[in-house]
Amino acid sequence: MHSGTRDELLDHLAVAVGLVAVDHPTRVGIDGPPAAGKTTLADELAAVLRAEGRDVIRATIEGFLFPRAQRYRRGEYSALACYHDNHDYDALNRVLLEPLGPGGDRRFRSAVYDRAADISLSLPPSTAAADAVLVFDGVFLQRPELAGGWDLRVFVSTPFEETVARARVRERGAMSAEEVERRWRERYIPSQRIYFAAVSPLDHADVVVHNDVPQHPTWELRTGG
Repeated sequence: MHSGTRDELLDHLAVAVGLVAVDHPTRVGIDGPPAAGKTTLADELAAVLRAEGRDVIRATIEGFLFPRAQRYRRGEYSALACYHDNHDYDALNRVLLEPLGPGGDRRFRSAVYDRAADISLSLPPSTAAADAVLVFDGVFLQRPELAGGWDLRVFVSTPFEETVARARVRERGAMSAEEVERRWRERYIPSQRIYFAAVSPLDHADVVVHNDVPQHPTWELRTGG
């Protein structure tokens, strides 16, 4: 177990990325519960890697959601819907992870869905450099549907109660505190419990970041570094 500053964590993660030995772009999956700090960590890591001269592709599971009607067909607060109906894993594999993986042609699309507009996207493909790094954040990234899709798996661990407190701040203006409470306690946290029971993501991550205090994290490096 390591502990230190935020910059030290990012330096260690950048080293871990650099130690991945593959002959295709390095695919980094940053997993964890909603409001754990995944997106912030992914943005920070992408900035560090770019400063080192790496070509970084930044993408998120939010770009691979199913349309709203499908996501909520079992109910807006359904944990089963959150786990089973939210994400288009076939598209994620087909247009992003497989093209960047072994034998892929490196022609990728970083999203297939616009959440704000609730519409499908048809982005033109881009071509990744052979030594590019995909930094991808999202929930449920170690599901069987994505097995083999990641070259480095990072799990951002934060107590569920802390994620609720952060969500109240993060979602202020977008939804009421009461709505945050209901959404996290009925949909998001129970869906994470389903995920933990089915997959045990902390046991399989290459790096676990304990993000209880973001400016003073602790982390476990289980590969390289």
